[in-house]
Amino acid sequence: MKPYELTTTAAAQAIRAGEVSPVELVDSVLDRVEQVQPRLGAYVTVTAERARHAAREAEHEIAGGRSRGPLHGIPMGLKDLIDVAGLATTASSRVRAGHRAESDSAVAARLDAAGAVLLGKTHTHEFAYGLITPQTRNARNPTRVAGGSSGGSAVAVAAGAATFAVGTDTGGSIRVPAALNGVVGLKPTYGRISRHGVVPLSWSLDHVGPITRTVADAALVLNVLSGYDSRDPASVPTPAEEAPADLTRLRVGIPTNYYFDHIDPEVEAAVRRGIEHLRDIGAQLVDIEIPMTRYIKAIQWGLMVPEASAYHEQTLRTTGEQYGDDIRVLLEAGELLSAGDYLRAQRARTMMRRAWANVLEEVDVIAAPAVPMAAVPVGQETVTWSDGTTEAVADAYVRLAAPANITGIPALSLPVGHDRTGLPIGMQLLGHPFGDAALLQVGRAYEESAAEPVFAAV
Repeated sequence: MKPYELTTTAAAQAIRAGEVSPVELVDSVLDRVEQVQPRLGAYVTVTAERARHAAREAEHEIAGGRSRGPLHGIPMGLKDLIDVAGLATTASSRVRAGHRAESDSAVAARLDAAGAVLLGKTHTHEFAYGLITPQTRNARNPTRVAGGSSGGSAVAVAAGAATFAVGTDTGGSIRVPAALNGVVGLKPTYGRISRHGVVPLSWSLDHVGPITRTVADAALVLNVLSGYDSRDPASVPTPAEEAPADLTRLRVGIPTNYYFDHIDPEVEAAVRRGIEHLRDIGAQLVDIEIPMTRYIKAIQWGLMVPEASAYHEQTLRTTGEQYGDDIRVLLEAGELLSAGDYLRAQRARTMMRRAWANVLEEVDVIAAPAVPMAAVPVGQETVTWSDGTTEAVADAYVRLAAPANITGIPALSLPVGHDRTGLPIGMQLLGHPFGDAALLQVGRAYEESAAEPVFAAV
């Protein structure tokens, strides 16, 4: 196995054991970036010399007995919404050409303090306002979409061009590309990770989280990123958590509606096999009904669209021609929504949170598909389901992810198989607010007992 193929956990162990140095690891990953970047386009910019310098510093510190923890010397990518002092934060948009961040975001500062090595900034769908990331191609099949909006982060991890990466998730933007590229994506509980220094899409829906190769890796990165930050109004002190000691009493909720409606048969089959595997390792399966499903799309768009338009109000007027056509249309549409529309969406969200809290009293986690279909061909705009109904690709990808953003509960996507063409399929686990540790423990139990490795390098 080459160093770039190591998971975060394995790389950390190898560095501690002296089997690989941070310099060797970073050089291997940078070589891999050079190899795959022309084909996949995961990065907006690669900071190779900065990374090599940081790797040498990490190697010197570790040799001197000054380890900063399990991420010390581990190379990673940051979605290009996340400020790093002195680097551009372009949001993959011409609107921010020439931008330079004056200071680190909370996320970048925490990773730097932990000794992680920045490789570069990864592509996002422009301003995170989409589920495709058109600049980037799927790591498993470049003729297919990467997913978005954290497509660059997911592709970098899946292709060995980053050992881990950080993305953002407003309506599935971590979990969707993770599922489509065969890696792990965690949207933590709302308020757990500070968004200070991160370009917003929708303040009340935005989350920051890790994209990794394994669930164990996601837990390592989450521990570094978590923490209260007064600069983020949504940030809250993380309460103490208790993860289940085993799965023998774990109640896994299986939706009888919504999540298995309008999905590809191969996706359903793979996810149901994943659910049966959870039963096989001790979990109790409990049928549940998802509440308020007819309002999910209206709430998601009713919150996201006006909040995005409010953030972009000034630049839309001064540099509107520099936005991509799809983004400009969405931003202009947001200005047509009334304050009453927005307030109704907020009230409906409050009702939905309460309804989901009632459901979660019956179970410990919910298991469902992460996406309704594997990665579609580049350029495909719609999908037609077996009953003849047609749905926009972006709407289809956001549909199963949006409830966790609206309610703020943690959600984890992990690989559970492939379709007949070899494209990855992801299962989603959803948990209680601030039950991230329990969610990760369930995902890790699945991962460690799976019949085949959940991650295989491209």
